Amino acid sequence: MRARLLLAPAIGAALVVCTVYAQRPFRAYPAWEYYNFPLPSDWNVPSEWVFARLMYPTTSVRLDWQSEYKRGLDWHEGNTNWTIDYPRSDRHLSAALRRLTRLNARSVEQPVNLDDPTDDVFNYPFLYAVEVGHWELTDHQIERFREFLNRGGFFMCDDFHGTNEWEVFEYTMKKVLPGRPIVDIANDDPIFHTVFDLDDRYQVPGAQFLYSGRTYEKDGYQAKWRGIYDDRGRLMVAICHNVDLGDSWENADDPRYPEKFSALGIRIGVNYVTYAMTH
Repeated sequence: MRARLLLAPAIGAALVVCTVYAQRPFRAYPAWEYYNFPLPSDWNVPSEWVFARLMYPTTSVRLDWQSEYKRGLDWHEGNTNWTIDYPRSDRHLSAALRRLTRLNARSVEQPVNLDDPTDDVFNYPFLYAVEVGHWELTDHQIERFREFLNRGGFFMCDDFHGTNEWEVFEYTMKKVLPGRPIVDIANDDPIFHTVFDLDDRYQVPGAQFLYSGRTYEKDGYQAKWRGIYDDRGRLMVAICHNVDLGDSWENADDPRYPEKFSALGIRIGVNYVTYAMTH
């Protein structure tokens, strides 16, 4: 009996170590907005949770000025839509998780490529993507993404606005999970009550609010909190449409950006991560 009691924690520790060392080493890419963002002093300290950011190809659909501005750039090298708000927003949310929960979050993020031959994506229970109104996954990436979700992974997407961007997102998402409906998340869903009670949500705008005064972009007048559930009722995809939570994390330390937007954005992020780690 005593031997079994000693063996159990040893096995658990070994699994944690194996997971940590199976992950790809930390890597950074040129970003749309930041090129020389300083690394925190503890950037190489292992942890139990890492903010995993999805890398993806940009759609060939001509949507807006972004489509033309970044046309022809190689998404493998960064500096395209998947890098919006990166890495500042990722690190700010990780810091919030450290402060507001007992989760041991790494101080730096991890960009994840679904084409990675090491299957790196399966090392991360929580995967986040921004600007998914500009994505276009390949058939191989769609297959790998589906496997990630069906194996218990959780995906959060954010910062896309209006009808056209929704259609681009939905076109790919329906390939990833065919036959699974996208539905509005009810107020009493556990994801809105894991740490904070978030019945009263409002539209969280991007930094464009500072000069436009508008909480919406394009024709995305109302915030939408949608999701996709598996057969057991687990929310595996959380869709934040017509909001920009990434900007609310990114600008949480900017006195010009209203505190009420960062306050809600961070609470939503904390709830979503906590849900992903407990369901």
